[in-house]
Amino acid sequence: MRIKKDDTVVVITGKDKGKTGRVLKAMPAENKVVVQGVNVQTKHAKATRNASAEIKHIEGPIDASNVMLYDAKTKKAIKVAYKGTGKDKVRVNRKTGEVIK
Repeated sequence: MRIKKDDTVVVITGKDKGKTGRVLKAMPAENKVVVQGVNVQTKHAKATRNASAEIKHIEGPIDASNVMLYDAKTKKAIKVAYKGTGKDKVRVNRKTGEVIK
């Protein structure tokens, strides 16, 4: 999976198409990511002794194939490639060749 936590991504398909946000959680085993402000779901929490009842709005996971890395300089979605230099393996922008973080 080419997307990691704290990356800025843009949604390329689905009901939230075009939205950008920061990756809050990456789940490579399920090939899913949780993006801030995308796929917001409503959860109803029952009242307990310590807390009152409330309606929570939380982000649900979406498939990693539905997002692409976002480049702030060009303001476009970019494709990611890997370059291995010795023991290190870094992510690079396919078009420009710049190293990503």
